Amino acid sequence: MRYELPMRVAPEVSAALEEQRPVVALETSIVAQGLPHPANLEAAAASEAAVRARGAVPATVAVVDGVLRVGLTVEEVERLARPRTGVRKLGSRDLGPALATGATGATTVAATARVAALVGIRFLATGGIGGVHRGRAIDQSADLFELARSPVAVFCSGPKTVLDVAATLERLESLCVPVLGYGCDECPAFYVARSGCPVSQRVDDPDTAARVLAAVWATGGAGVVVAVPPPEELPEAEAAVRRALAVTGASGQALTPALLAEVERHSRGRSVAVNLRLVASNAAVAAECAAAMARGDAG
Repeated sequence: MRYELPMRVAPEVSAALEEQRPVVALETSIVAQGLPHPANLEAAAASEAAVRARGAVPATVAVVDGVLRVGLTVEEVERLARPRTGVRKLGSRDLGPALATGATGATTVAATARVAALVGIRFLATGGIGGVHRGRAIDQSADLFELARSPVAVFCSGPKTVLDVAATLERLESLCVPVLGYGCDECPAFYVARSGCPVSQRVDDPDTAARVLAAVWATGGAGVVVAVPPPEELPEAEAAVRRALAVTGASGQALTPALLAEVERHSRGRSVAVNLRLVASNAAVAAECAAAMARGDAG
């Protein structure tokens, strides 16, 4: 049976790709599951604005009524952001079933990276990647495995704080995924700039990052993590995470959102403000590096 992929790429994104102008993919799980309303809308708007301000085109990804969308309207983002609307959380494994059944869902880093690779987008921005869960080494995010197969650079503030950062970096090493520290020698851990874990290579500016990424892809590499320290830290995050782990009963895809909600409660909402700033910061850095690549500065 032949299957025709139901995909709609926004005209602005399509034109930018055709003209080899910089494009940055943005995930939507942060909109539907990661942040409370209306902070989720603020995050989406701030990310797109940061990308545009650096001369690139944002390509926000989701599945809407069974159609893969690369580039969303404001109304579509608002639909994903509304509380209790049954928007699904879609990882890589969920894309096919969601399309075939006409579902609406927000894409995780893994699903967004796969879609970006399908249409030729090399840069993706998010808050933090998934990874190996604390005390549950068998519970590993699909983000890690998708990075091993999709040639996309994911700009983030490292693994989410609720995860085992050291184990996550070890798994990325096993999967041959480079972790570049953008202006740092240690991988950040989402809410804090230092995790105590070294990155595999430091890069200090967009031109250097673009050259390294070009070399990775020229030598057959796939995904790359570009770890950007958060512009503002939340030192109390670790204590909040430990308390959250003790009280939450969630598991699987629901675990990380539940833990982050507990961190928000324990930090009295400050974690949301920090999250908003780091998401926009990562989008800005991704756009600057995409622009450097598009200029040909990668050599």
